[in-house]
Amino acid sequence: MSGTPVRERLVDAAFDLFDERGFEQTTADDIADRAGVGRTTLFRHYRSKEDVIFPDHDRLIAAVQERLKTSSAETALVAVTDAVRLVLLRYVEEGDRARRRYRLTSRVAALRDREIASVARYQRLFREFIADWMGPAPGAALRAELMAAAVVSSHNHVLRRWLRRDADDPAAELDAAMAQVVSLFTRPDEPAGASGTTVVVLRDHRDPDYVAATIRRALQEP
Repeated sequence: MSGTPVRERLVDAAFDLFDERGFEQTTADDIADRAGVGRTTLFRHYRSKEDVIFPDHDRLIAAVQERLKTSSAETALVAVTDAVRLVLLRYVEEGDRARRRYRLTSRVAALRDREIASVARYQRLFREFIADWMGPAPGAALRAELMAAAVVSSHNHVLRRWLRRDADDPAAELDAAMAQVVSLFTRPDEPAGASGTTVVVLRDHRDPDYVAATIRRALQEP
C-alpha cells in the first residue's frame, strides 16, 4: 500500500467508501483517512470528493485539442476520429475503475450531473472545431452542432457497450461508428451528389489486399 502513489490510493479509497457507505455519507476526511493521508494532502491533489473518482478531463481535453490542432482542412475528419478515440481509450485503460465509476454515476444524481457537464465540454470543443472547418457558409453553424452531437453520441454508445461488457473491441466499434457519422455529413460547399469521391480510411484488421479490392469495387460503383 505504501508504494502506491497517493493519487491512486485516494481514488481506491473513494471508490471503496462510496460502495460501502454511499456517496452522500462519505466525506473528504473519510477518504483521506482511508488512504492514510491528511485532509490537506487530499485537497492538494483534488478539489473535491467528486474530483477523486473522475478522470483528469482537463488533461484529456488538452490532448484532444492538441490532436485537432495538428490537422488541416483535408484531414479534419480524420483528426476528429482520432481525438474521439483518445477519449475512449482513456476509459478503456482504466479498466474496472471505469466500470465502478459507471455504476456510481448510475446511482448518484450529483455524479451523473457531473458526467453530463464533462460530456458537454467535449461536445462544445468538437462543435467549435467543426464549425471552423466548415467556415461561414449558410447553415454551417447548425451542421456543426449536429455533427458534434453525433460524434459524442457515437463515442458514448460504444463506451456504454464496453462498460457493460458487450464490446470486445471498442476501438474498432468506434471507428465503424465514426465512419457512419462522417458519411452523414459533407461540407456546405460540397453538396451531396457533387462530383468526386471521398474516401475515409480507418484502421482495419483484415487482409490489406481484401480491403484494397473492396475499396476499388466501391469506387467503380455508379
